[in-house]
Amino acid sequence: TLWYLYRDNLLPEKTKFVGYARTKQNISDIREKSKKYMKVRAGEEEKFELFWEANSYMPGSYDKRIDYEFLNQQVSKHEKGPVANRIFYLAVPPTVFEDVTVNVKNACISIKGFTRVIIEKPFGRDAQSSDKLSHHLAGLFKEEQLYRIDHYLGKEMVQNLMTLRFANQTFCPSWNRENIASVLISFKEPFGTEGRGGYFDDFGIIR
Repeated sequence: TLWYLYRDNLLPEKTKFVGYARTKQNISDIREKSKKYMKVRAGEEEKFELFWEANSYMPGSYDKRIDYEFLNQQVSKHEKGPVANRIFYLAVPPTVFEDVTVNVKNACISIKGFTRVIIEKPFGRDAQSSDKLSHHLAGLFKEEQLYRIDHYLGKEMVQNLMTLRFANQTFCPSWNRENIASVLISFKEPFGTEGRGGYFDDFGIIR
């Protein structure tokens, strides 16, 4: 996705991508792992190389402030101009949201521009945990600094099938055990959990 945005000139010209995770790897490793997902058309090879030159990566923990201070130093190397905005995209387990956001706030806030935090995972397991996370984030960031992507947003549509079925006279005569032989649920991903089984036990699709 980042490559497509970069390729189509939908990002500011001097955008840099800094990856951070617990996995000990480098950009060459990431490039090799992502090769099968990247679509590079004829004539885009040079721009593809420029895209990878805009990427860097450093390993670190979720809960140690010193690692985030090193991350801040890494990011600062790219901020040569008078304005530098930072966007943190948190694709991490919900169990570490609090540690990560506290460390981002304490060690990685932009001093030459805005800071935005994108949270990309189920926003809590229920109303109570969602409220707890919201209150935690409200103590660190202003609401306009936050953007939430909740994987459960599609759940309402599935639940509304009951309303659709029983409140609609068109479906009542046909959506029943006499006329439906089976229900098939498709998982539209060509790969398994790939080491994320522990995560899916408590969050996401299976839950």
